[in-house]
Amino acid sequence: MKIPEDLFYAKTHEWSRKEEESKVRVGITYHAQSQLGDVVYVELPALDTNVEACKACAVVESVKAAYDIYAPVSGKVTEVNNNLENKPQLINEDPYGEGWFFVIEMDDPQQLKNLLSNKEYEELCQAK
Repeated sequence: MKIPEDLFYAKTHEWSRKEEESKVRVGITYHAQSQLGDVVYVELPALDTNVEACKACAVVESVKAAYDIYAPVSGKVTEVNNNLENKPQLINEDPYGEGWFFVIEMDDPQQLKNLLSNKEYEELCQAK
């Protein structure tokens, strides 16, 4: 299983990549997309939407089920991956790259400390 070291992870299987002092790019992990199966639809939050840590803010639908995507941190959505609208399979093909969901400008960058390291996330996945 691929678990990049430079990311922060939520227990709900979202990853966050710090891009600037107060911005993170968010997607779902390899583990999450493999559990979902083939992704066929994504509903992303609108630009400038305020999201709250640990609250659902997007939805992914696969051939198996619908899955809520939770904001790993609180803040405002400043960018969304419009490529997912026509190519939701990018989530399966490249979950840590082209399959990202949105960018959040964080209210409090210290919230990243509440997320898991790659080692902690790996342990979480193995425990299930």
